[in-house]
Amino acid sequence: MGGILLTAAVASILFLGKGIAGHSPGDETESETETIMVPTTELQKEVTVDNIPITGMSRDEARAAILKNYPWDMKVSWQQEMYEVTDLMAGKVDALLDEIYIGKPKEKYSLDTSGLEEAAKAEAAAVAAKWDKLPKNGAISSYDRDTDKFLFTGAQQGQAVDQEKLTEDILAALKRKDFDVVIEAVVNSVEPEFNEAAAREKYKTISTFITKTTSNSKRNTNIKLAAQAINGIVLQPGEEFSFNDRVGQRTEEKGYKGAGAYNNGEVVEEIGGGVCQVSSTLYNAVLKAGLKTTKRQSHTYEPSYVTPGTDATVSWNGPDYKFVNSSSSPIGIRASYADQTMTVSIYGIPVLEEGVTYSLKSTKLKDTGIPAPVYAEDPTLQPGEEKVKSNGSSGSQWETRLVIKKDGEVVSQDVDHTVTYKGHAPEVLRNTTGTVAPTESVPDESSLAPSESSTIAPEGAGDGFTQPATNAPSTGAPSSMGPGGASQNPSNAVGEGPGGGSSPAAVPSVPAQQEPPAQPTVSQPSDSFIVPMPMN
Repeated sequence: MGGILLTAAVASILFLGKGIAGHSPGDETESETETIMVPTTELQKEVTVDNIPITGMSRDEARAAILKNYPWDMKVSWQQEMYEVTDLMAGKVDALLDEIYIGKPKEKYSLDTSGLEEAAKAEAAAVAAKWDKLPKNGAISSYDRDTDKFLFTGAQQGQAVDQEKLTEDILAALKRKDFDVVIEAVVNSVEPEFNEAAAREKYKTISTFITKTTSNSKRNTNIKLAAQAINGIVLQPGEEFSFNDRVGQRTEEKGYKGAGAYNNGEVVEEIGGGVCQVSSTLYNAVLKAGLKTTKRQSHTYEPSYVTPGTDATVSWNGPDYKFVNSSSSPIGIRASYADQTMTVSIYGIPVLEEGVTYSLKSTKLKDTGIPAPVYAEDPTLQPGEEKVKSNGSSGSQWETRLVIKKDGEVVSQDVDHTVTYKGHAPEVLRNTTGTVAPTESVPDESSLAPSESSTIAPEGAGDGFTQPATNAPSTGAPSSMGPGGASQNPSNAVGEGPGGGSSPAAVPSVPAQQEPPAQPTVSQPSDSFIVPMPMN
């Protein structure tokens, strides 16, 4: 009691001193706050906490005495594993001591263990996170290249902690103040939905997309190698696929050939040129399956093997195509090339509801015009003479919609993305030197053997440049992605390097007399909404 009176006297002196200094309540600023000091003076009054005497003890001594009688060492066990429950009573003890040491204490107190329901539930959830195991249905696990078949594994049983019972057990132990008890958790078995035999019945080809290539053997070799690299890949639920990671760098050591592609409007020989056709075919198959694309870019120039707006360019150390297995079961990728036909299928348990289909519908909004001509000196022409080496082509802007149907009826067709492609500048030869250079006798091209010709045809125009990336650079996830995986607000196209290969080496432009490559067509389902592709 003497300690309490002494504390009150000190507080009165401080208050009077403040008044003498000329301060009044109105003079206080917002920054001034009152600090409640918890006395450490020993209790003079007879006080007990659950029959534990703390008379004459300081606050710290009283806390130690209580905890000595109520040590916290609660655990949850299962088999040979142990989980230490967070101390739920430390705050309760401190709150009780605040009540005792601030104000006028009572003679008897008891620890309050009520109001800890949510805390106990959180501890049960933490135990479940540690020991729960989801069951696994029968599913594909790998791919056998010899038999060209996916292999299945059997179902696996799961387990789940009975969180409701564990919460009740923790609260019961708190109520009886048994803070060092070891609680045995109840862990129940969880059966999978279906076994291996049922999985074999459920798995099927859930989407297929086909594109046609040209007769360029080198480009087709690159397409075949890239298709082989992704064929048979199995993705677990939530796993992300990266084209560049899976295919790897396209090099001569791996068998990739130099094939024609555009670079700055010029035809260049690029190692691995043409593999963008594989990534674009995969992109459309993924979308049709109802899976989620996470990274995709369009070319800078219109592609020739899919409708503009439905392409997905790739380049080593550059643009990548990514998607995630957003289904609840593993999926497999089938990819193949044969007879100028590129095919990608997704093998799995259907993601979309029965009767629901996804597809892309691209429509040209406008032509953006032919770029200004590119001039090159040709001293073999007469002074002042000009000669058109190649006609240019107009750029274009396309709108791509995600078409969702239910039993053949359109449910929605929202805009997924828009793309602006560059046009090709006309190439004009001229002589501004005022003189004519002597010409050498050149044999007729038709008389040359195939091995003597160095001409590179621009097969697969559009493999060259890409639209600017707007995806999140660190994670590969887009900053604003539509269902088709495209940026909702693409900017104007800028050249970003050749797509599909590595280390392009510039070669002379295509001679004017060379015939342009035949334009491939895109094989589409009869109900496809994709519009006919314009000629490049």
